[in-house]
Amino acid sequence: MASSTLTTNTTLAQAAWPRRAAAPAWARDAFLVVAFSLVTALSAQVVIPLAPVPITGQTFGVLLTGALLGPRLGALAMALYLLEGGLGLPFFAGGAGGAARLLGPTGGYLLSYPFAAALVGWLAGRGWDRRPLTMLAAMLLGSLVVFALGAGQLAHFVGPGRAVTLGVLPFLPGDAVKALAAAGLLPLGWKWLGTRNPSPTPPLQARKDGRG
Repeated sequence: MASSTLTTNTTLAQAAWPRRAAAPAWARDAFLVVAFSLVTALSAQVVIPLAPVPITGQTFGVLLTGALLGPRLGALAMALYLLEGGLGLPFFAGGAGGAARLLGPTGGYLLSYPFAAALVGWLAGRGWDRRPLTMLAAMLLGSLVVFALGAGQLAHFVGPGRAVTLGVLPFLPGDAVKALAAAGLLPLGWKWLGTRNPSPTPPLQARKDGRG
């Protein structure tokens, strides 16, 4: 029988949908990996037209996947997303697809996604997703991985200086907005889950309260 105890190694998705003895663990994990690869594909099509650079939902979907699923499943979901897009499905930003996107100037951003999701998932598994400030820090660290690998590949095409001015600086405000959104959503999710599944009163405390 699955335990209802929530530890700091538990991600929000694991707590909301715990493994059951009646169902194989791989079935739940496979469903989550496929589902979140599709969620990321959908988020990549979300664009908020702000000047000078529009905010897209792609990296938000990537980092949120890591925070919700943890490092292993988060990285697998992003690897599947890259495979789907690389095979030609219109899953990348703007409905793009194909292996050329992975090898082109902006391919480094895409290839960073499994690593960024794994990092955020690793931090979430250590409780960083339960408080706004630590969740904000986790999102910013995940964004740093995306920028580092993305700008690194872009630099081979436009040079290091232009890689920063074109591929990093314009996107900082949008990433800050997405990090703040996640910093509010994840702790709120834990709070909501706690109200639905309150922890049982320990026996010793129950006796002190006259309930046992």
